[in-house]
Amino acid sequence: MQVLELTAIDAAWRDLVGGKAAGLAELIESGERVPDGFCITTEAHHRGEVPQAEVLAAYDRLGRGPVAVRSSATAEDLPEASSAGQYETYLAVTGAEALLEAIRACWDSLHTERATAYREAAGVPHDAVRMAVVVQRMVDAEVAGVLFTANPLTGSRRETVVDAAPGPGTAVVEGTTAADHYVLDGAAPEERGCLTPARLVELRDVGQRLQHQLGAPQDLEWAYDRDGTLWLLQSRPITTLFPAPPESGEPGTRLYVEFGHVQGMLQPVTPMGMSTLKSMLAGMLASFGLTVEIVDIGGRLYGDLTDAMRDPSTRQRLVKLMAVDFGPRAQAVVEHLLDDPRFAPEKGPRRRNTAALKTAPQAVAGILGALARPAAARARVFGEIERLRRQPIPAPSTPAQLLDQVEGETAASERIDWITWPVVSGLLVSAALPPLLRGIASDDEVRAVLAGMPYNVTIEMDLALWQVAERAAPYREVLLDTPPDELAAAHLAGELPDFGLRAFLDRYGVRAAGEVDVGVPRWSEDPTPVFAMLANHLRVTDPQQAPDQRFERAAAQAEAKVAELAQRARRNRRVRGRIAGFFLRRARELSGLREAGKFVGLYALRDRRRRLLLIGAQLQENGLLERADDVMFLTMPELRTAVERADDLREVVAGRRSEYVRELRRRNVPVALLSDGTDVETLLPARASDDRTLTGRGAASGRVRGRARIVRDPSSATIEPGEILVAPTTDPGWTPLFLTAGGLVTETGAVMAHGPTVAREYGIPAVICVPGATERIRTGQLIIVDGAAGTVTVEEPT
Repeated sequence: MQVLELTAIDAAWRDLVGGKAAGLAELIESGERVPDGFCITTEAHHRGEVPQAEVLAAYDRLGRGPVAVRSSATAEDLPEASSAGQYETYLAVTGAEALLEAIRACWDSLHTERATAYREAAGVPHDAVRMAVVVQRMVDAEVAGVLFTANPLTGSRRETVVDAAPGPGTAVVEGTTAADHYVLDGAAPEERGCLTPARLVELRDVGQRLQHQLGAPQDLEWAYDRDGTLWLLQSRPITTLFPAPPESGEPGTRLYVEFGHVQGMLQPVTPMGMSTLKSMLAGMLASFGLTVEIVDIGGRLYGDLTDAMRDPSTRQRLVKLMAVDFGPRAQAVVEHLLDDPRFAPEKGPRRRNTAALKTAPQAVAGILGALARPAAARARVFGEIERLRRQPIPAPSTPAQLLDQVEGETAASERIDWITWPVVSGLLVSAALPPLLRGIASDDEVRAVLAGMPYNVTIEMDLALWQVAERAAPYREVLLDTPPDELAAAHLAGELPDFGLRAFLDRYGVRAAGEVDVGVPRWSEDPTPVFAMLANHLRVTDPQQAPDQRFERAAAQAEAKVAELAQRARRNRRVRGRIAGFFLRRARELSGLREAGKFVGLYALRDRRRRLLLIGAQLQENGLLERADDVMFLTMPELRTAVERADDLREVVAGRRSEYVRELRRRNVPVALLSDGTDVETLLPARASDDRTLTGRGAASGRVRGRARIVRDPSSATIEPGEILVAPTTDPGWTPLFLTAGGLVTETGAVMAHGPTVAREYGIPAVICVPGATERIRTGQLIIVDGAAGTVTVEEPT
């Protein structure tokens, strides 16, 4: 079949007719008014010749005259990639020769530079794309334009957005005219511009109807002819929207705050990892007296903070919690919404945090004990870490037994206090320093005290990798010239000499970028990122830039600052000075333990992952999964069903893997959403900045000038010594890159999050929460990072 009438097309025939024609067929099947036309199929494109006789016969049936000729690629108008504007459209084409030439031009547009670049960015294989062509009768348009059934700027599903202009509408689509802009929120439209209120209502109703029928927000092209008849020219999913929160069943607007950036993680979480993280985060928030429902939105963890916002006893405390643990972006959102009447405080019985009351005696005893005997507290912490590292994992013989163990795992144990309260003590003394030293020390001086911090497992890991790099110096040429993935394969096969990497992975192989997700492979399974980081270390040739030397300098400067501030505080007030001196010393002795709490949890995730992979291997052997790690794309109930009833879940996994890969490509993740999908940050006043200066939040003091290096994935990143790392976010899996970086810039994060903490301890300047940093800065640009001012200045273009 080389030519088909639009009315004869089944919407499921995308591979034959392309995305645009399939979308038009769906509109026709829904009873919408679509201009008559036909489609030259991908079969004709595959053969390479325009089926001239069939095309001209179909053109005759249209009555000849002017037609629109539109590209309809198989990778067009997909839910994850619209390809809007990537392929050619020709309007008012008249005559047989012009029609045949327009069809050939549409075919040629498949291979333009812009279309090729778009497919590469969207992860669409070039050889999998075919081009069909749609030919339709031209609408003699009085007015035309586009309609979005959700606001593409804010994400609100309660708003319909219409752009319109007199004429055929191409100027609106191409952005070459000042179109009339309408945002419809359900209220009666006003009389203005080129569309009457009646037409606006009609357009809104059509859009809502199609969104309901097609199951997703739609991007429509439309036109009113000279008789006032509305024609639909195209409908496709809006691909740029972040997924909306699930229905809560609760009345009113609700607020969801994203939790992943606190852990330095913006990538999606696997379904199996989601269940683990939900329970972990709920428990953490309960310790602050907050009962929060954790929901999955776009594969990311969001907490429903609506009740806490409306509770008079917690709403103000929430602002402080956001500032300390969730970062300035979340804090700004919460502060903004405190004045929103939708989140006004509600009277009701005061809620008591009974869990906190029960643990209060243990907390007081644990914290006071750590403050009194910090060395003993540290010994217990690291002793527990070592015990868990060496703990053997029993391997029951059946998947059912393994699954029982996974479902029965809990984080509770008598030894958990050995980790928790020393960590909390370190956080408390660090938080106490700014108010205790107010009027005595600047914020920069307080941050300087927290640099070069000892007893931090992440710092120890990074310095241990540096030692591996030093031992690997004889193999420098091989390690620099061989791709990291090839080196990883050789290591796993036992084909590389041992220069200390085996011992490193034995201790730190539980780590990875995005390591809080049990579905993510650990370095022990795939050491590719470790070899990439080793290569970065081997590029350091200046002894003064050696990471261990930099860390020692930062530590020495911090100790000197402690002595200086303690003396300054005693001169100010003797009693206050003694207290300040005590807290300054305890900050150096305990604050480094903050990473231990997360690190110890990685062993439980390691054990859980091993058991799940054993189950997955058995399901793979039984033909129920394609791969053992497919088990990470199932939920626990689904896994139980597969184990007990031998359900084939390969199709379910394939769909989820595809969705996961799509979400991995997403560059921007909203820090907060309303229940209608609104990205709350779009409602905030614009931040002051100019073309050269980007404003964020200072997280590690100092000022550095260097070349920018944009990194979105640490697994194969190359960082030359002194370059400034610019990333969406960072977690402990990224921190070995800091050993060679001159500074750090991130788009999200919190001052006390892992990345900024490690940056402070290495003494490298850091600015976090710089909107769009990875897009506005380019690799190679000379930039200045000012950690005190919280600014990034671009000195020169590339």
